[in-house]
Amino acid sequence: MITKVRISLDRITQFVSKKDIAALAPLMERCNRTVHKGDGRGSDFLGWVTLPSSIGKKQIADIMECADTLRACSEVVVVIGIGGSYLGAKAVMEALTPTFAAFDSSEGQPLVLFAGHNISEDYMAELLAFIKERSFSLIVISKSGTTTEPAIAFRLLREELEKRYGRKEAASRIMAVTDSSRGALRTLCDKEGYKSYVIPDNVGGRFSVLTPVGLLPLAVAGIDIARLVKGAAAMEKATAVDVPFEDNPAMQYAAARYALYTKLGKKVELLVAFEPKLQYMAEWWKQLYGESEGKEGKGIMPHSAVFTTDLHSMGQYIQQGERIMFETVISVGKPAGRVVIKSDRANLDGLNFLAGKRLSEVNRMAELGTMLAHVDGGVPNITVEMDSISAETIGMLIYMFEKAVGISGYAIEVNPFDQPGVEEYKKNMFALLNKPGYEEEGEKLKKRIAGR
Repeated sequence: MITKVRISLDRITQFVSKKDIAALAPLMERCNRTVHKGDGRGSDFLGWVTLPSSIGKKQIADIMECADTLRACSEVVVVIGIGGSYLGAKAVMEALTPTFAAFDSSEGQPLVLFAGHNISEDYMAELLAFIKERSFSLIVISKSGTTTEPAIAFRLLREELEKRYGRKEAASRIMAVTDSSRGALRTLCDKEGYKSYVIPDNVGGRFSVLTPVGLLPLAVAGIDIARLVKGAAAMEKATAVDVPFEDNPAMQYAAARYALYTKLGKKVELLVAFEPKLQYMAEWWKQLYGESEGKEGKGIMPHSAVFTTDLHSMGQYIQQGERIMFETVISVGKPAGRVVIKSDRANLDGLNFLAGKRLSEVNRMAELGTMLAHVDGGVPNITVEMDSISAETIGMLIYMFEKAVGISGYAIEVNPFDQPGVEEYKKNMFALLNKPGYEEEGEKLKKRIAGR
């Protein structure tokens, strides 16, 4: 059994009993089988289930070789993508890169930046100004090539790249991750000769971090993608259909969430970390769970916080506000660094009682104290225990959350692998921008905005 990432349900048993959780085993096992057999809704998008174990050394080596090409010629590599084409790589990068690496002036490691995840004019203007005196390359990630945010960013950045280096050299500085045979970006790749990787047809965007969508940017950033995949493969094995409910972290997590949602009406899940490096893992998780469960008037609202920082802003509401939420706490066992608090002669801050203790000891007591306080205040706590933050444990965490959301979606009887509601804002935006074919709807919306 896997030991580096575990689920603890000790702090929900005063809300839902062990017997209640155990009674959900048949449902969770059935849903897990549905995920593996591919006989449920959205079964066309289950390629991620066996993805980690199917990634071979040859594929890893090819991605790393491509990343080395970009690293050798670039001070900056801009990754263009949105949603699942952005959040997974950003999350893993933030978790595994030294916090102040962006300020490191040493040579040999390009700065990886992101674009195409917003339509802010200030953001793009500042990015263009930043790269103006720096060598740069692009990784563009889009299945269609026409998604508004990344398409705009790619148009602007490709223009700058071609102006700087000429069309031929610019083509060697662009790596694309897109559809295998169709779409605007695939057409452009074939026309211009861009090196490209394929987004598998059977892997949805929010499940794509272990495809070239995530692995290529991560390799450029110097992340050990082989270990990341190894961790995910270990969790794939640990959550398989032949692993019993009581030993299966994905089924345990899914069951706890389901019980708190259906039995107690807890409709908000707050993913909490006491390590700021995990902030973007929570952002990735929010897309994964929000898009997978939030439909047909169902689903738990995913929210997140980084403690102890957010205890000084959201702590009051969590402790005493409406009792609509539960917390899932990612608890990290061993820090990578070591900082010891020393005694101070004057002790004006009154902190000499902490002298000789590591910061991690203080953080751990803050974590335990917070969890106990919140449980006492009516907020159940699920705990995801990680031995440390490493490429391997992050890979495990990614796959565990992916498997659990598939099980959870089937448990509440929705399709966990589509996202029909995402298109609604786009229709209104296109109509208001007078996109051809949207003129009539645009006029209606403009009158509505004007109050007529």
